Amino acid sequence: MRFQRRTVMQIADMICGNFPHESTFFHYRSSSLLTEFFSDVGTDYTHDGSTRQRWVADRLEEILQEPHASSGKLPATFARVIWRLMDPADATNEDHQRPGALAIINSALAREGFEAYYAPDRQCYVRHLATNTTTAPEHNPHRPFSTAELQRRDQLRAYLDKASEDELTEEILLPLFRQLGFHRVTAVGHKDKALEYGKDIWMKFTLPTQHVLYFGLQVKKGKLDASGVSRADNTNVAEIYNQVLMMLSHEIFDPEFGKRVLVDHAFIVAGGEITKQARNWLGNVLDATQRRSIIFMDRNDILDLFVVTNLPLPAAALPASTWPEEPPF
Repeated sequence: MRFQRRTVMQIADMICGNFPHESTFFHYRSSSLLTEFFSDVGTDYTHDGSTRQRWVADRLEEILQEPHASSGKLPATFARVIWRLMDPADATNEDHQRPGALAIINSALAREGFEAYYAPDRQCYVRHLATNTTTAPEHNPHRPFSTAELQRRDQLRAYLDKASEDELTEEILLPLFRQLGFHRVTAVGHKDKALEYGKDIWMKFTLPTQHVLYFGLQVKKGKLDASGVSRADNTNVAEIYNQVLMMLSHEIFDPEFGKRVLVDHAFIVAGGEITKQARNWLGNVLDATQRRSIIFMDRNDILDLFVVTNLPLPAAALPASTWPEEPPF
């Protein structure tokens, strides 16, 4: 990814704090503090004593060349730079919401089609204006969650308890996979099950090498297990077997390339738990080639990924007090 040089120089000025002291919204950083800043974002850059602004701008251009998921996302290290620069604890001459600093950085980022904003967790994220895709500083679903994130996770869990399979697909999975960098995320089969061919969603992911992988998703609302009988709140994994075979053997049409392709990987997604016995059973009945094409994703995976990607909760998952009031008649 490339930013215009003047954009990079402006952001470098903000990192250096090159503004008149009485009007600045950014801390002044000396040589040692610049080294500390870049250490905080996970790099090993050490300031060499050269002109601070140019040195920082050169480092930012190096960071922008790092591999990243898609054109609507920034490299993860650059997202951490913005997150560190806009730390609410560093507010200067304004409150912790930093409206002055936010206006300055957005005047630069808008030129490149991006916008910085503060989320409810009071951390700064960057979104792509054209696709509304957010680049967060960290998408690690195994990191410790804040109190606010745990509350959102509980709200989403309660929503999944009552959501239908179509709601799970359309309100949760479609926005989640788009946010994770997949594209052409398409729901199929909900209106015409005859055209489903074992998959509820198909999508593709472009590798940094520009090679494309195709994915098919089979979505089940509840628990997926290996018990002998399916009930209202669970699905027997044997019912998934034929759907997985259909998914892997039937082609999909990619309109971007104008050709039919086979899916490379099959996602088995459950709104409840996928038991170890179910995973083992399906792995045993598939041959070695098909077995390594299967990816499992259960409720905990959905909850963790939805929270760390900072996606807004569906309206039905929010407390009634936060819903907009109905207009008067």
